[in-house]
Amino acid sequence: MDVPELVVGPMLRYVDEVNASIWVETSEPCEVTVEAGRALASARTFTVHGHHYAIVDVTDGGAYEVRLDGETVWPLPDHPPSRIRLLGPDGPQKVMFGSCRTSVPHDVIHTISHGVDVLRSYGCRMMETPEEQWPDMLLLLGDQVYADEPSAEMLEFIRNRRDDEPKTEIADFEEYAELYRVAWTDPEIRWLLSTVPTAMIFDDHDLRDDWNTSADWREKMAAIEWWPRRVVAGLGAYWIYQHLGNLSPAERDADGLLGKLCAAEGDGAEILDTFSAHADAVPSESRWSYARDLGSTRLIMIDSRCARQLIPGDRRMLDPVEWEWLTEQLSREGVERILLGTSVPFLLPSGIHHVQTWNEALAQGAWGRRVGRWSEWLRQTFDLEHWSAFRRSFEDLARLLIRTGKPVIILSGDIHYSYAAKARKHPIHQLVCSPIRNPLSRTLRLANIVAQFGIATLIGGWLARLARIPRPPIKWRITEGPWFSNAIATLSLGERLSVRWETASTTEVMEVADVEIPA
Repeated sequence: MDVPELVVGPMLRYVDEVNASIWVETSEPCEVTVEAGRALASARTFTVHGHHYAIVDVTDGGAYEVRLDGETVWPLPDHPPSRIRLLGPDGPQKVMFGSCRTSVPHDVIHTISHGVDVLRSYGCRMMETPEEQWPDMLLLLGDQVYADEPSAEMLEFIRNRRDDEPKTEIADFEEYAELYRVAWTDPEIRWLLSTVPTAMIFDDHDLRDDWNTSADWREKMAAIEWWPRRVVAGLGAYWIYQHLGNLSPAERDADGLLGKLCAAEGDGAEILDTFSAHADAVPSESRWSYARDLGSTRLIMIDSRCARQLIPGDRRMLDPVEWEWLTEQLSREGVERILLGTSVPFLLPSGIHHVQTWNEALAQGAWGRRVGRWSEWLRQTFDLEHWSAFRRSFEDLARLLIRTGKPVIILSGDIHYSYAAKARKHPIHQLVCSPIRNPLSRTLRLANIVAQFGIATLIGGWLARLARIPRPPIKWRITEGPWFSNAIATLSLGERLSVRWETASTTEVMEVADVEIPA
């Protein structure tokens, strides 16, 4: 029998005051043991599509080791020890966040085309930084992988195993597993993810560009022969690689899927595939959103993709079941501040907000069927699919956030530039950090500035009034930005509430902006 090795991980995922969860993928079935401080815990791997996984819960902090069938495989000899830092009663003081990270080499050619990987640069700096200066948590807000834009390395992997469609995109679970392996096994990234607890939520590129933009988009994709296999594989891989670690041990037990996979005799692929197919077909019966109490701050990560209701004439960012869940989470007692994670921004530049509400009205027939078809093409071509493109949901959420009476900080990504926005009369803030590594070209940067902060500001409101769209229930403005460089942001939750955006050169991490967030 082959000796088991680590394929991906260890990744430090869910952490609270008493528990820390370590996730791994291994090359062979085995017993995975984690020793941290005075705690020793083990779990047997489970198997899906020929890949082997485990998640181990430990109850102490400090430097930790990982053993496979008794043999120590982590930490690596040329890296600092990985550490578990259980959260204190006040929750995390520094929350790092960002989105949109492509996985290409770090050579000169790819640095020119994709810029410096800021997350990797941050990991390099962390290795030389005192522990008390490390972030307490990392929120990855979508497009952790690009299944529809594979790197040259991934395309070579695809060509070597099949020649059917889609030839330039991920097709099945095996290719998703390789996609995640490439994304998360660079040594510096691997060490960072083994040391900083991560919470994640998907966006469209984790499955495919424009995923669930509209009913028309779903109909077109359903007619493509390879799409059902692709969406089942994408959601299954997301559950394994991203969602499983978002859940507390109690939530995993209540969810039940992990228990079924661990109890399966042999490979649990059919169990996972059945779950994934149902999650796509009946979104209201599966939940990807989740919430955590972080001291007096409540973190709510919203599924802004799979939970959409796409009924023509009654489009919603969240279906009724998901909306009821969100309403309950926002009404919890004993919460002083809310962190709301949603991959697509809630508060966009006002001009583009109005353009998207106008486009939605036209796509739903406000100016006739012919204009509606043109508007649907416009929506899918230019990614007009944020909260403002689901006007009723935008208005409902705005009113709900106002009623909470608490400060709300919304964290988002997706749009490949970063900025801060503030509601004019309410303590509602929007912070966007995107991309970690996938910058727009100079031409597209200029086009975004003109279209979203120039022309759209002038004509967006006029178009909305022309389509008789009511004014939104809140007003807001962009207070900082936009910045178009690759970046990672850190939200400080101490006495001074602030956010810092940082970018990187090939040699150092550099500050873009450090902004105090007013109460």
